[in-house]
Amino acid sequence: MGGPVIRGPAAFGAEPKRGSRKKTEGRFFLPVPSHIRPCYTRKNMSKTCLVLFLCAAFIHAQNGPGLREVKITVIDADLEIPLEGARVVSWDGTELVCDENGETVLSAPAERPVVVRIAYPGYESARLSLRPGIFAHTAALKLGGVMEEKELVVEAPKPETSKTVSGRSVAIAGRELTVSSETGIIGDVMNAVKLLPGVGYVGGYMAMPSVRGGEPSDVTAVFDGFYVERPYHWGGAFSIFDPKMIESAQLSHGVFSSRYGHTVSGLLEIRAKKPSPEQAGLELAVSSSATNLNLSFPLGKNGGAALMGKVTYWDPFIAFAKLFFEEVRYITTAPYIRSAAASAAYDFSSGLSLSVNGFFGGDGVGAHFDDYSASRDFRADFFWDNKIGFLNSALVYSPASNLVMKGSLGAGLIQSDLDAETYSLNRTNGSIRELEWVLTDRTYNIQARFDLDWEAGRGFLFAAGLEERYSSWNRNMTLDRSGASVPFPPIDVKNHGISTSLYSLVEYRPESGKFGVEFGLRGDHFLLDGKNFTLTGIPLFHPRLNFDFKVLEDAGPVDRLAFSVGTGLFSSVNSALQNYGGESAWNDTQNQSWTSVAGTKIDFLGLYAFTLEAYFKYVFNRSYTSSEPGGESGMAPPSSAYYFDGRALIWGFDLMLQKFQSRYWDGWISYSYIDSKYRDPQTASLYRNTGGWYYPDFHRFHTLNFILNYKPVQAVNFTLRLTLASGVPMLETRGIVQVPGSSPPLYERIQAYSDHSRMGPVIPLDIKLSIFSFNKKGKAKRELYISFENLLSLLYSPEGPKGWDENTGQETPGSSIASYDLPIPLVTFGIKWSF
Repeated sequence: MGGPVIRGPAAFGAEPKRGSRKKTEGRFFLPVPSHIRPCYTRKNMSKTCLVLFLCAAFIHAQNGPGLREVKITVIDADLEIPLEGARVVSWDGTELVCDENGETVLSAPAERPVVVRIAYPGYESARLSLRPGIFAHTAALKLGGVMEEKELVVEAPKPETSKTVSGRSVAIAGRELTVSSETGIIGDVMNAVKLLPGVGYVGGYMAMPSVRGGEPSDVTAVFDGFYVERPYHWGGAFSIFDPKMIESAQLSHGVFSSRYGHTVSGLLEIRAKKPSPEQAGLELAVSSSATNLNLSFPLGKNGGAALMGKVTYWDPFIAFAKLFFEEVRYITTAPYIRSAAASAAYDFSSGLSLSVNGFFGGDGVGAHFDDYSASRDFRADFFWDNKIGFLNSALVYSPASNLVMKGSLGAGLIQSDLDAETYSLNRTNGSIRELEWVLTDRTYNIQARFDLDWEAGRGFLFAAGLEERYSSWNRNMTLDRSGASVPFPPIDVKNHGISTSLYSLVEYRPESGKFGVEFGLRGDHFLLDGKNFTLTGIPLFHPRLNFDFKVLEDAGPVDRLAFSVGTGLFSSVNSALQNYGGESAWNDTQNQSWTSVAGTKIDFLGLYAFTLEAYFKYVFNRSYTSSEPGGESGMAPPSSAYYFDGRALIWGFDLMLQKFQSRYWDGWISYSYIDSKYRDPQTASLYRNTGGWYYPDFHRFHTLNFILNYKPVQAVNFTLRLTLASGVPMLETRGIVQVPGSSPPLYERIQAYSDHSRMGPVIPLDIKLSIFSFNKKGKAKRELYISFENLLSLLYSPEGPKGWDENTGQETPGSSIASYDLPIPLVTFGIKWSF
């Protein structure tokens, strides 16, 4: 089945498969995804009437081999209910109306493809390419909008289809994205991304996962082509990407295209929903933890605009939880998020369009903790406030059907403020320790980009582009500690960075589609300027090469069997280099990695797909600090000594079995094995094995995800998400000894790094039940839902490192939390209206 119509410039963000398209009557038709299979029906063999036979012969003589009957079924894309009264305009101008089952039958040429149009009030229009040999199609319409124009029509896979490319990327979109990401107290695209293969589990309240063994901070996010730095709320607990503003999310964790860079780990490509130029829409979602309001409306006949706002309110939940759970009684200001987003798109002509996207949000939390015991008094207060925003615009120009040019300009801002104070009184010896920590972090950047895509013909595609990015990092921290023998120096970073990137690529995919090759070359240069230094750096050139081979197609139960291999170089600038102050020698380069991937993908039975990939990654010239940030107490400042000789050896494999959307159930199972060892030769930290090879604190060997969506009836949807992940590293306790000469006696714990010392495995279980209602005309629908997060915490809690008392020398019986999951189940319920 084809999807909604997308004009050439509007479809620029996708990377279409070249060489497999056929030009017919001025229109381009992209191939139908293998998992969207029409249901074949037997021709009506009762047509033996001589009159019909003669008519068929006459038509064959005039227009080709004749006509065939094709059944069209029109349904709601989300609810999968038939749309009675849907209007189908046939290829010859004949207008048909669907019956109570959403079905109609029309005649189409038997030997050539034609296009029919489908429309229904309250839904976006769509078009279908009726191809020879296919006798039944199902059209899934949805609320929203897609731009279309008469001069050029590009038929692409429908928005619900994820663009997963073996060896390069895995994606999730449409209903799959909505169902997986809107489970829980905060709707977040990362809720779904964290369940994809190759992603290491970090916990329910951490949106910064390790992608194929890379550092979590090195995952780069791109929002409609704009690099978004640190796109997180609450320091990384949730991302800013609300699923109600997102059309698709694609995680590139292999050898992806040279179009993008600035990462040695993974690239997250986010594409915003496009406002409708035809229909106005309103969506209101109210839950026990948040309220979302989304509004879209046309801008004349050639454009549309959309507004989105989100407000969280956890105060009632926190107040109630304080009555029963000790873990939340220290919260003074309930965690909050306030955000707004806006987008607009307008077509000036069939070859010229403009789009604008903006976001601004804020979040914060406050807490007070006290502990009074026979041995000590301890108090701590802190308040966190964070703001983030960006604005990006893109102009797309297509002077010819085989040439597309795109220019974009944007700016972003982040500001974080943290105030913290601690007071500790040792009742045994009367000593007092006080600590005051004030941190201000302000970052802003300006970006410009130009891209060109030229389809040279005969399966060749050439692309090139230029990126320019300016960033400013202002970070100030003062840390006062009474009674300290050596005062902590303040941190005062005022750095400016300019990165320039050039890329080009050539892609060849012949008409047969048996194989494909893509070769790209990317050049990156980084300049860093600080208060007392300037680092000019050296240009880096990174070739990337990918091969795809299609072995089988339509062979019995196997719809498609393909293999892929790829290798390439990547670079990035991580936070350690951004904070550099000129204190130590720099090797004039950025973090770099060499990655190689081999994979296979099998589509079978029209409903299933199996993907298996193996990879090897070598990271070199990695920048790092000389000590563990925060120390064991969590309140010490990071060291100001920086080094650039870090290494990492990473290998592993991923597999995924996916059941595509169907009437009753769909979902996927994914498993990832990751062996990721790092080496920081200059560090003396126990957590990093004092300069030797070590497993980083985010590393997990195994992550297994199981996602199930079950629909017993059309108005009910049940979602289950289960994860099983092995534990992360922790220091091994070798003993607790008395501090020599201490009076009264004090004790210290002797710890050492061990490859085999791990926290307990985590087993989070989330479920969601949704009940839908709708009117027959399809102009409005309603969803009632209830979700439960981390249900298994009632029965099992993973063990973390044990605490200990420096006055008694005894380990405490309990242990700390081994993940970011709260140790209690959370219940969320709400209602959502769509008009």
